[in-house]
Amino acid sequence: MEGRGLRGGFTPYAPPLHTSKPLRRTAFNRLFAVVYFSAVLALLYRHVRNLFLYPTTSFLSFSITLSLFISDLVLAFMWATAQAYRVSPIRRREFPENLKQIIKDEDFPGIDVFICTADPYKEPPMNVVNTALSLMAYDYPADKISVYVSDDGGSALTLFAFMEAAKFASHWLPFCREHNIMERSPPVYFETNHPSSTPHFEKIKVINTV
Repeated sequence: MEGRGLRGGFTPYAPPLHTSKPLRRTAFNRLFAVVYFSAVLALLYRHVRNLFLYPTTSFLSFSITLSLFISDLVLAFMWATAQAYRVSPIRRREFPENLKQIIKDEDFPGIDVFICTADPYKEPPMNVVNTALSLMAYDYPADKISVYVSDDGGSALTLFAFMEAAKFASHWLPFCREHNIMERSPPVYFETNHPSSTPHFEKIKVINTV
């Protein structure tokens, strides 16, 4: 099964955006669901029979039976609502690189992202900065994505970190786009691709946030 188009931009010869393939365990999952469902029905029937067909004269015994019935009813409901993805499991493969072959940059929807922070000691400014840099480096039209930072604490430390991040972003964002970097969070990229530079990068982060 393939997903080939977008609303308003569908073309029968467009490359697929995703493919899906049913898993082999589908038949086993459905058989198990039928057996389990039968057991649940038998259990609930037993509770109903004990409550109404063979009622007990003891209030304590009745209360215990009623509590067990309600508990099993809730658990049965929770189990039933979790079966939707188990009775028809699939393996999906996405092709985001085909998106720009189907839709033009000017047709991408605008996205607003809000980053909230309050305490620079509980939420280190560099963590907030890295989140903003990762979002700004998304493989998405630059004029279609806006990143807003809300600092409820009004911290000068957070402000200074973002001032320094703005300078770094002028180099980092073009570097990511030019080299098609997949890991666009600075610490993740340096730890993954340049382990030896990680201590130096950590030192830079400390200096910039003091």
